[in-house]
Amino acid sequence: MIRVVTFLVAVAVLAAGFVWVADRPGDVAITWMGYRIETSVMVAALALVAVVIVLMVLWTIVRAILRSPEQVSLLFRHRRAVKGYLAISRGLIAIGAGDLHAARRAADDAARLSPGDPLALLLTAQSAQMRGDHSGAERAFREMTRRDDTKLLGLHGLYIEAQRRNDALAARLAAEEAGKAARPPAWAGQAVLDYRCSAADWTGALEALDRTKPALEKSDYRRKRAVLLTARAFDDDDRDAARAAVLEAVKLAPDLVPAAALAGRRLAEAGELRKARRILERAWAANPHPDLAEAYAGLRLGDSARERLGRMQKLADLAPGSIEGAIAVAHAALDARDFAAARAALAPYLAAPTQRVATLMAEIEDAEHGDEGRVREWMARAMRASGDPMWTADGTVSEHWQPISPSGRLDGYVWKVPLAEIGVVRPVIDAAPSSAAAPVAIAVAAEAPPASQAEAERPRKAQKPLAKPAAKEKPAEPVIPLVHAPDDPGPDSTLEIDPVPEPTSPPAPWQRFMALFR
Repeated sequence: MIRVVTFLVAVAVLAAGFVWVADRPGDVAITWMGYRIETSVMVAALALVAVVIVLMVLWTIVRAILRSPEQVSLLFRHRRAVKGYLAISRGLIAIGAGDLHAARRAADDAARLSPGDPLALLLTAQSAQMRGDHSGAERAFREMTRRDDTKLLGLHGLYIEAQRRNDALAARLAAEEAGKAARPPAWAGQAVLDYRCSAADWTGALEALDRTKPALEKSDYRRKRAVLLTARAFDDDDRDAARAAVLEAVKLAPDLVPAAALAGRRLAEAGELRKARRILERAWAANPHPDLAEAYAGLRLGDSARERLGRMQKLADLAPGSIEGAIAVAHAALDARDFAAARAALAPYLAAPTQRVATLMAEIEDAEHGDEGRVREWMARAMRASGDPMWTADGTVSEHWQPISPSGRLDGYVWKVPLAEIGVVRPVIDAAPSSAAAPVAIAVAAEAPPASQAEAERPRKAQKPLAKPAAKEKPAEPVIPLVHAPDDPGPDSTLEIDPVPEPTSPPAPWQRFMALFR
């Protein structure tokens, strides 16, 4: 509607202009080189407009002739770019489908048609990774690092290639270079953090963690920073600096047991007993743990055994029904020679005792009655009893908490019963089909702690056996084929790739002529 109104207004203005000129007639006389031209104003105006239009047409023709070589070159470049884009598309599809020959041919065409294009470099690197040409992939990734728009992608590729050949130094250098970016990627920050942690460089690890803060969830960042501060506090000989670090860790993660236990000890040494007690009680209410009980019992070194027993009973009341509270009270009662209180604390757990409960009962029998028969009976039950929670990570156990696991994972140790959940059946998505064409499942040890203490203390004979799949059931076909990520194609391929056959006869003259326009 607006365009129609604008058009009508323009027509009305032009008509009014012509009417205005027609109502005011006049003559125009031109004398030049002995010629004299006389005409009206209207005719002179129309002639002037016609001359301007002719000049514009002539200038357009001359300009088109002058720019024709550039336009022809632009046409050829556009055709070449379109062919390169199509080659890149074919190559990426071939990589996703696992067609090595098609991927290599497409990569060669893309490198020839679009040299230096970011996607062409990526296709070359991925096709080289698929066929096991790691040196070719590394060359392509190094070429990417010379461009600002593909530098991080090239560094990621070099990092993966260095990890594949177990070159820790090259991998660390690539990760550190990527970590210097304005917004470092998550993989680079995590890699630098892992390297700093493996070297016990907690200050450098904290700096690396701060650089990756935008890429982390707030809760994840707070937890990791608390773990690193606790690790630095354990290694710091300066008691004041260690106390400040561990207090910050407690503020970030109040339920972190090692931080709360260390903070309680350091505050008790400084005479701040009320603050130490408050930190330990809050951590105990969230996660009852023997380390917290030990730190709570040692708040006052001059207390008697009876006073420590009263303090432990108060602590156990903060988490009623916890086996850790019962064990802590039993230990304190045994030190105070209050055997009735020790037996009463452990009574709810004697039907299915854990190893610590059975061992503690043996100590009570020995201290109270000296009955060697009862002691041997409880020790025998301890040998057959279910295990107690321990610091567990990567299939290994540790008597004390460690900030990193044996595999180098930060905050990898979890307080749980080792191998408590063996028997969980989970499907395997990449397993080869069996002869009976039955779905494949394996039993894995889950990293999460048991759902309840009763489940953790359940005898192994009570665990349900693995369910057997039906022999006639066929595996479901995936809707989309499962392939490896393009930037990490997985283990080295052992497939032998036949070379692409070269033409045996020279191309025809017309083919060589058409090649000039590609």
